[in-house]
Amino acid sequence: MDTQAKPEKHLLLIINPVSGKKAILRYIPQIIRIFMDAGYLVTTMVTARRGEATDFARNLGGEFDLICCAGGDGTVNEAVTGLASAGISTPLSYIPCGSTNDFALSRSLSTDILTAARQAANGKCRRYDIGQFGEQYFSYVAAFGAFSWLSYTTDQNLKNVLGHTAYVLDGIKDLSKIKPQHVKLSIDGAIYEDDYIFGAVCNSTSLAGTLELPAKLVDPCDGLFEVLLVKSPKTLMDLESIVRGLFSQDYSSPFIVLTRGREILAENPPELCWSLDGEKSSACQQVEIRPIPGFLLLQS
Repeated sequence: MDTQAKPEKHLLLIINPVSGKKAILRYIPQIIRIFMDAGYLVTTMVTARRGEATDFARNLGGEFDLICCAGGDGTVNEAVTGLASAGISTPLSYIPCGSTNDFALSRSLSTDILTAARQAANGKCRRYDIGQFGEQYFSYVAAFGAFSWLSYTTDQNLKNVLGHTAYVLDGIKDLSKIKPQHVKLSIDGAIYEDDYIFGAVCNSTSLAGTLELPAKLVDPCDGLFEVLLVKSPKTLMDLESIVRGLFSQDYSSPFIVLTRGREILAENPPELCWSLDGEKSSACQQVEIRPIPGFLLLQS
């Protein structure tokens, strides 16, 4: 009888304990058992501050066969940032337990915690593009304007209690914050310059927990970004046209621009902060945005 021990694979499990409704805390033993049954020796790190998942991925990621993030979109962003900034090619898996889980929805990942854990432990790897935003990185979207700030300004306790509804309520409360931003974007040499209330550079079908792009238009591993821009409305009828178009996925409104591109240069007011996967970026007046094709090896 062959008594040779099964070779162990090494897993770095990064847990954000405050994501979503903190449900992950009830499942940690089961999650670890799922990975153990799949042949992994599990090392668990729990984040206590913003940016710590980046440190874990950057400093430890190269020592493991697989990294698994349990948290929200921001936790994925931090892990991807750590891997990309260090040039580490370790595969990443994800157990979504945030408030909106746009990244999971756009990658057809289960939002049931234990099902997602089984997919992460036993799934196959597929490559996806990520984005570089100046010296920063994003896994699925860089955005500004209406909706884009909600992930990092909505109170965590409110998100835990109300989930997606918290974003909608916070957005209504903060409508006064929605002011046009004069932005100029060069997209593969074509110039788009106007007063915009929203803009997104993405490779995702789900944005800010509130907007969706048609799946047939989005290929997350084609080396291109989808760019959605919403011009400032002049009248209530203009605003109604925008809202109807965005939520019905009819982009014929003259106030909506939907295009694609690879090399993007954004020029905007110096105080404008973009949102990267729902995480606030540093303010910038000019920034280059470009894809890193196939960098993310996602196991699911």
